[in-house]
Parts: sequence; structure tokens; C-alpha cells
Amino acid sequence: MKLLIKSIITGGLLVFFIYATAQSLAKVQEADETRASYRSSFNRSDFSLKDQSPFHSRRLRQAPDDDGQGETEISYKEEKLEEKGNEIRECSQGLVLPLWLPQKNISLGDRLIRGFVYFVILVYLFVGVSIIADRFMAAIEAITSIERTVVVRGPNNEKKTMSVRIWNETVANLTLMALGSSAPEILLSVIEIYAKDFESGDLGPGTIVGSAAYNLFMIIAVCMIWIPAGEVRRIRHLRVFIVTAAFSIFAYVWLWVILSVTSPGIIEVWEALVTLLFFPITVIWAYIAERRMLVYKYMDKNFRVNKRGTVVAGEHDQVEMDAEKGRHPLSVGFQSTRNSDAEAFDEARREYITVLSELRQKYPEAELEQLEMMAQEQVISRGNKSRAFYRVQATRKMVGSGNLMRKIQERAHSDLTEVKASLQASEEDDEDEQPTRVYFEPGHYTVMENCGEFEVRIVRRGDIHSYSTVEYETQDGTAIAGTDFIGKKGTLCFPPGVDEQRFKIEVIDDDIFEEDECFYIRLFNPSENVILAVPQIATVMILDDDHAGIFAFTDSFFETSESVGLYEVTVMRYSGARGTVIVPYWTEDETAVGGKDFEPVRGELIFENNETEKNFEVLILEESSYEKDVSFKVHIGIPRLAPDSLHYHDELQAKIQEVEKKNTKDLTELDRILLLSKPRNGELSTSHIRIRESKEFRATVDKLVAKANTSAVLGTSSWKEQFKDALTVIPADESEFDDADEDVEEVVPSCLSYISHFVCLFWKVLFAFVPPTNISGGYVTFLVSITVIGIITAVIGDAASYFGCALNIKDSVTAILFVALGTSIPDTFASMIAAKHDEGADNCIGNVTGSNAVNVFLGIGLAWSIASIYHMSHGGTFNVEPGTIGFAVGLFVAEALVAIAVIMSRRWNKNIGAELGGPRGSKYFCASILVFLWVFYVTICTLEAYDIIRI
Repeated sequence: MKLLIKSIITGGLLVFFIYATAQSLAKVQEADETRASYRSSFNRSDFSLKDQSPFHSRRLRQAPDDDGQGETEISYKEEKLEEKGNEIRECSQGLVLPLWLPQKNISLGDRLIRGFVYFVILVYLFVGVSIIADRFMAAIEAITSIERTVVVRGPNNEKKTMSVRIWNETVANLTLMALGSSAPEILLSVIEIYAKDFESGDLGPGTIVGSAAYNLFMIIAVCMIWIPAGEVRRIRHLRVFIVTAAFSIFAYVWLWVILSVTSPGIIEVWEALVTLLFFPITVIWAYIAERRMLVYKYMDKNFRVNKRGTVVAGEHDQVEMDAEKGRHPLSVGFQSTRNSDAEAFDEARREYITVLSELRQKYPEAELEQLEMMAQEQVISRGNKSRAFYRVQATRKMVGSGNLMRKIQERAHSDLTEVKASLQASEEDDEDEQPTRVYFEPGHYTVMENCGEFEVRIVRRGDIHSYSTVEYETQDGTAIAGTDFIGKKGTLCFPPGVDEQRFKIEVIDDDIFEEDECFYIRLFNPSENVILAVPQIATVMILDDDHAGIFAFTDSFFETSESVGLYEVTVMRYSGARGTVIVPYWTEDETAVGGKDFEPVRGELIFENNETEKNFEVLILEESSYEKDVSFKVHIGIPRLAPDSLHYHDELQAKIQEVEKKNTKDLTELDRILLLSKPRNGELSTSHIRIRESKEFRATVDKLVAKANTSAVLGTSSWKEQFKDALTVIPADESEFDDADEDVEEVVPSCLSYISHFVCLFWKVLFAFVPPTNISGGYVTFLVSITVIGIITAVIGDAASYFGCALNIKDSVTAILFVALGTSIPDTFASMIAAKHDEGADNCIGNVTGSNAVNVFLGIGLAWSIASIYHMSHGGTFNVEPGTIGFAVGLFVAEALVAIAVIMSRRWNKNIGAELGGPRGSKYFCASILVFLWVFYVTICTLEAYDIIRI
């Protein structure tokens, strides 16, 4: 396919190059022969000047004979033949590039050699302007990615703070993006006016018209067949496309009107200024169409907002398609910008979660952090990309600078690292900013009566850089100091840097059957600048070790994060801990589903003698859901004594059986305690576990989604990075935008990559001196890059003029055929990449019509405004002969209407339903129509320029 496309372009170029050269050189030869014939058959009586044309200059040269009349006639007739066969026989000096001398008596071989050299220079200059356009587009991406912070209200009326882009996508595409892709054509038109002393030329306007024809016919044709088999691409900003398409055709109709109708041959100041004024009108109207303002808000259109707050679908079927994919269509209408931004941010977040879930299913053993990085790669790769992204990608592939996938991977890794570091730093800052707090950790202790002694822990948080003290003492509860435990009182000292202290309390054991007892430990009298935090009173439960115990969960409700992994559920044993007891446990589904949200478990806990608590684990399955809130139950069954522990309870069991025979009213306190001594369940035999999203995960998602744009991928942060990129050969990856989760093998740069690198090395190193895009938000890079583009464009104008002069090709033909192709080839590859990897066709078709309109209104409008104002200030008029330009404009308008009709008919065709792609036969048929339109356009314009056909 690539070979076919390259063959079409190269073949067309060579055919017209050979044809135009042969025709022009043949006319030169004919003129020379005719001149010789005139000299040999000269007769003075035949001399007459009655055929002199007022449109031709009359440079009479006197011969050294008596009256000078004969040589004057020969000189005049030679000049007439020169004008007929070779109107630009002697090239005029250009603005920048020196002229190749001599210019007289040049042989055919010399002309061919000069033409070839100028052609090579042109190609190399086109490569250079493409590379500096890489920097220029990166600066534009950085500028249009500037964000502002807004506060919006979410679905539950909660306030959210988020960053949104200042630049609207449509406005950016029709202003800076269009300027970036069409800067050479626009600047060439302006520079040519200055170089020709504010007189009109054919090179600038011809390049703009020729580029428009190539963009509309050839680029769309190539994109139409470039779509993978079985896929289609539809225009999503349909209203914007209709506006730009209408203005792109109107632009050339307007050119024809001011050239041939209102003031034929003269461009008045008001005409030029109105042409320039149409540029902001186009931008404003497109913005109104996109935002559904004015009459557009009454149109019955369903559409949604993408992750950056931009309308991305204008048709009912697109909304249905998104609904099938699990996306949320939004009926936005005339909403406020902030609400659109909130919905856009939520959609981006949902997309990130979806990608993360897909990766988790594909790589179940991978860690969350690794999956987050892979998801970030895919979000950046799949995200809505600008025209600048595809233009830079195409340029880098052509000049041996590799692709952007590697930078996307590096960017995703750096984003995740930065986000994790910022979250950790935020937690540490919050901790440091809080006052010094002292409290128990934990605040509850459960100990056995026969434990001897246990350790109590007090911690200090906040500012721990100073010296702190706090006093403590025990307080009686149902347990009495001296009988059940040894009371204690003292002072704890925290030296600088120490964040915890411990002390021990002794428990007194006895052989009396009794219920569990408790006492308390209290903190008081902290030192200055220290506060007592909760829990400042610790509870100590003393379990009687003479009973089998009561078994229960510690709480009826637990809450955990879905990212916890293995969640431990604790079962407590109190009111005794004697003997080995078996306690069954199991899980039960509620809103959380076993196998989806958690792994169901069932088993038995074995409490050994004097063991007071046991844990069992439940695996929480992480779906990485942003707003997950589900729950399930855990149960414990009736406990039973283990067979090997029954000998501990022989005497006790006999007493219990005797008491159980008594009437309840006759039970004594001792009898009641004896009944409590057998193993049984407490009140909390069932507990609910609630699974919610991880707060850290939520914060990570929000920060990563906010950073998921391509401006940093295109831009550079230092001169060191730019020179490193300039000197490094990076292999081109054909799957540059494939899913980031695929394994990317390291490949060695091909021979072609090395050749491209060394051919372009001069430009790469030279443009590495351009300031990085992180300086002043990309504005410095923007100004420096457009200045450099202007200089190179001036050289291109000179080289193109010399090229045409050497081969006797008119400027209008050179512009339409050669210069237009040279400036449009990078856009061709950019559109091909966009067609393959974008979900819509806007970056292929919408930008073509938008650029065509902007080129005329800004390129020709600005140049002609300068020239007309200059001539008016000097008392003259700015003259522009309609000639070939007027004819080319008229022909283009007619063919553009046919091309738009072909494109829209594919959209409305039920069997295709899209502008690009579709069934193989239909897409090749429609593409061949567009290719024919371009070939016909170039052929007819060339023939008309050489007066082979007359209109």
C-alpha cells in the first residue's frame, strides 16, 4: 500500500516534470531557430512596429551601423521571440539565495544540471522546514495545552477542583494548528510580496491554491484507502466540518470575485482587508457551531463531550455506538463550560479505570503500580490527539528520529513516579504540620489472666523534634488493683526524634471462676506544646483462663479498600481461654459477589489453649473501580472442643451437665458462671465487610488523568535533551500507536534510519539550538521557530524561482506542482497516521478544509493587504493579473464541490456510513475519483499556463 501511494505521488511528479521541461525547452529551441531565420531573411523595408504590444517592454538596442534601424528591428523581434518562447530567459536575483551566474548563453546541458541542483536544494530545504515545523508544532501543542484551575460541582453536588485547557480545540485547530501546518505556504506568499517590491507574483498564491488541491484530493484519497480492512472513520465535528468546508470553497470563490469581477486586475485595499477579516470570521463561526450557540442550539443533535471538554460526536448513531462501548452519552445542550469540564473529566477517569480493568484481567499477577503505569501509557496513546501530534510523529519517522511511543512510555513512568511522590510528600507535610500528639496505640488490650505481664505502647506524632513528657496511671474498673492487677503510675519522657515509649503492667492470676474483668490506663498532664489525642485512655480486658471462652467478631461492620489484597478478619475469644476449640467460618455474598469482588472462603479456626484471637484471610479482588462500594458477610459457626482437649474439661463438663438439669430460677451466680464456661458464640457471630475504592488509588487516578495529554511528549525540557535527540538514531516502529500493553521489543535502527539520520543531521543539530518548549510555556519556541521557518521559506522561494527559470517552467506551474507537494508531503503522512489510529476522521478531513480556508484568508489576505496598503500610500494601485491564478481558482472550486459531494455521499450511504474506509471496492472507487480530480487539475492548469489550451 505504501509503495502504491509513493508510486502515485512520485510518478505524477516525474511525468509533469518531464512534460513541462520538454515543452519549455522545445519552445526555447524553436525561438532560437526562428531568430536565426529572421536574421538571414531580414529586409529593411519589412520593418514595422505596428504589432508592438502595450503590455510588453520595448528595450531598443542601437547597432553600430549608419542609421541603426536594422539592428533595432532584429533586437525587437528577438525580444518578442524571447517573450513568446522563454519569458524568463534571464533569472532575476532572489531575496536570500545567490544567483547562479552566468545567465547568458546557457546551453541545454547547463540548464538541466542547474535544474537538477536547484531541485535537490528544494528537497533539502523542504526537509529542513519540516524539521523546524516539528519544533513549531511542539510549541503550539505546549501553548494550547495550558490549563486553568476551575471549581465544578459533581453529580452529588460536591465541589471538585480540576484543571481544564484554556484553548478550545476547534479554535486551536483553525488558528495555531493551521498556522503550524501551513506556515511555509503563508509565509511564502508574504515574503514573495516583499521580494518583488510589493508587486504580485505567482509563486505564493500558486502554492496556496496547489496545496489546497493536493490536500483536498490526494490526502483524503490516501486516507480513504489507508483505513484497515473492515473499519470506517466518521467525522464527529460534523457542524464544524460543514462550516470549514463552506468557507474553504467560499474562500476561492471570493478570490475569483476580487480578481475578475469587482475590480479586474486590481486588488483594492478594502478587498484585501475583507479577505483577511474572513479568517477570524471563520474561526468564530466554527466555534459557534461546535458549542451549539445561536441557531445551532435549536438543532436536534445528540452529542457527547470528550475527556478534554470538546464535542466529539454530533450524530445519533455515534452516541449509540458510545453507549454500546460502555461510555456515557451526555445531552449537553447549552451547558456551562464548567459542567462540561466536569463531565469530561469524569469520562476520562472512567476510561482510565476501564483500561486498568482490562490490563488486570490480562496480567493478573502484575502489581498495581505496574498496571497503573501501563494504563497511563494507553490513556496517553489512545487519547484525543491534536494535529500537532500526528504532524510531529510523521516528521520524525521521515527523518530517522523514531516514533513517540518510547517517549510515551517514559512519560507514563515519570507521571506515575511524580504522582506517587507528591502524594507521599503531601502526607508527610500534613503530618509535619499537625501539632505534637500523644496517645495509646492500640487503645484496647486483651490479656489472659495467666499472662504474667503485658506491654503498653504510647506513641507521639506530629512534630517530634522537641523534648516531651506525659504522665500515666492505672484506674480500676471491674478489675481491682491489688487483686486482679498491680496498679502503676509514672512519667514517660520523649527525647527529640523518639516517637514511642513502652511500659509493662503485671496481671494477678487466680483459680476462681469469674467473668472477664477490665481496668483502664489514663494519660494526663502533658508537657507544653503537646496535646492528648484519642485514645488517651486505654482499656485492658483480663480474660479468665478457666473457661473454654466465647467467640465473636470484634465488630459488626468493617470497611476496607479494594486495593488491600488479603484482608484479615479477626475472631476474638473472651470469658475464658482454656482448651483447644474449633470454630467454623465462611463468607456470604451481598452486593459484593464472590469471584468478582472477593474470593469466597470456608474453613475452621483452631484456638489453642490460652489463645485469645485468630485471623482468617479473605482475598479482595481489585477491579480498580473509582467509586466502588459493595459489601459481603462473614460468619462463624457454633464452636466445639477439639477431641484432644476434652481431658481438660472432664470435671468441668460433669459440673456443667449437673447445672444444666436445674431450673433457671434456681441457678446461683456460680451456676451461671459454670454455664458460661463452655465454648459458645457471642452476639457478633456475623459481620459485614464493606469494600470501597482506595483513597490513594482515587487520588492517583485523578492526578494521572489530569496529566494525560501529549504536550509533554512532544515538547522538550532542556537543550541537552534536544542535542541528545538530534545526535541519536532511533528506530521507527511501525506499530507506533498500538496498545501500550503489548511487549515492545528492542529493535536495531535500519539502514534507512541511519541514512535518513545522516542526511538530516545538519538540520537536526542546527534546530537543537531552538529554545526548549518548557521555557515560558512554549511561546519563546513559537517565536523562534516561526522566524526560522520564515528564513527557510525565503530561501525556498528563491530556489523554486531559480529552478523554474533554469528549466523554463513558469512560477505558477512550479508552485502548483513542486512547491505545493513539497510543503504537503509531511501533512500527508500525518493524515495517514491519524486516519489509522484516530477513532474519527476529523484530523484527516476536518483539518484539510479548515487549513484550506485559513491559507487563503490569512496567507493571501495578509500578503495582499500589505501590498495594497503600500501602493495606496504611494499613490498607486496593486495590480494582480487574473491569468493562471484566476483560472486555477475557478477550476479548484468546481472540483472541490465534486470532492465534497463524493465525501458526503459516502457518509449518507447505508452500506458505507462513513467518510473514510468501508468496503474495499467503494473506497478504492471513491479514492480514484479524487486522484483523478487532482491529476486533471494539475494537467489543465499546466496546459493553460503554457497557452496550450485557452480559456
